Amino acid sequence: MSTTVSMPQLGETVTEGTVLRWMKQVGDPIARDEPIVEISTDKVDTEIPSPVAGVVAELLVDEGAAIEVGTAMAVIAHEGEEAPAAAAESPPTSEPAAESDAEPPPTAAAEEEPPSPPPAPAAPAPAGRAAAFLSPVVRKLAREHGIDPAAVQGTGRDGRVTRNDVLAYIEAMKLRPLPETPAAPPSGPAEAHAVQEEDETRKLSRLRVRIAANMVKSLQTAAHVWTSMEVDYLAVDRVRLARRRAFKEREGFSLTYLPFIARAVMDALRKFPVVNSTFDLEGRTATFLRDIDLGIAVDLDRDGLVVATIKNADDLTMRGLARRIRDAADRARAGGLGPDDVARSSFTITNPGPFGSFMSAPVINVPNVAILSTDTVTKRPKVITTPDGQDAIAIRPIGYLGLSWDHRAFDGSTAVLFLRRIKDNLENWDWEQHLL
Repeated sequence: MSTTVSMPQLGETVTEGTVLRWMKQVGDPIARDEPIVEISTDKVDTEIPSPVAGVVAELLVDEGAAIEVGTAMAVIAHEGEEAPAAAAESPPTSEPAAESDAEPPPTAAAEEEPPSPPPAPAAPAPAGRAAAFLSPVVRKLAREHGIDPAAVQGTGRDGRVTRNDVLAYIEAMKLRPLPETPAAPPSGPAEAHAVQEEDETRKLSRLRVRIAANMVKSLQTAAHVWTSMEVDYLAVDRVRLARRRAFKEREGFSLTYLPFIARAVMDALRKFPVVNSTFDLEGRTATFLRDIDLGIAVDLDRDGLVVATIKNADDLTMRGLARRIRDAADRARAGGLGPDDVARSSFTITNPGPFGSFMSAPVINVPNVAILSTDTVTKRPKVITTPDGQDAIAIRPIGYLGLSWDHRAFDGSTAVLFLRRIKDNLENWDWEQHLL
């Protein structure tokens, strides 16, 4: 008897994935729930576990292949039975992965050209059990830097590749001389920038390719318009500064502006449900979503960006929102998000403010019809009206909210009124009560 392992449904909206790496080869024993293959979707990379214990009898799909949900990927002979004859054959030979499936590049280049190139990295370790068993840390490090672990000489027990082996390989690769770039032919389109000998060309990471493709798709799909509004954060700041020490002691992390903004946004989305909708021009329909599933854009230490989804965010208190936002960011940076954690957001917030931005016009996270940017809050002079009706200048914590919205789905009046609702909430709510 045998069991066929098929491409699973990785999230509600995922229809296909790319086979990144087989973690077992034909003839290898495998335990139930032990990872057999790593799959990349347009949202996240995921290890697929074996549904049964046994021996890998066949690998039906090459590494680098794009497959649809339900496609048969491997056959596992059940435990205690002999594998079919196919088990004695070599596994499929991987074709070179497409550009869009390239592994992430090194994160930094050497600062200076060495006087002479060092020796090339060590030859690959002999194939064997040690090469198959890599720690999660080693696998993640190799994946982030576009390295095939089989190309790294292992110095661990039984030739196992360690974290230091991968780091040494990365440093050696940085110092290798680049191949000479052939001169461009005299005819043909002119290049935007000629490659110089000192330039460095890197393979794009899978994440960067996904981001690039999604951004282009968004700009080709949605009719982008940008609207901004100034916000006086005095009411927020009074509570935030008064409660931040107690909040950190209780929750274990700092109280930022983002949970206040997210809570104000939940109210505005209920008031203007078209902003929490999807738009289908071909089908001539607009779908007003029942749930508010808030997407939070998380920067991965400048190595990319991922949108984590907080399901039913409008059911959460402000403390609950703060916890969920922090948890999503921590898990995203640790590579711990699953397919459902990055699927089906209905509205997105991106937060470049901590980096010092003034105003931002983000690209819509389609199929959302809008995305909100929260920029830096800083003290500025502001004209205010005193209780006796006189004009005066006061120093206030001022920030800007930027809304990129899809003009196909709604019009400027809705965008402005939606932003105005968020502004009024931030400036006038009793935030002390929301923080209880």
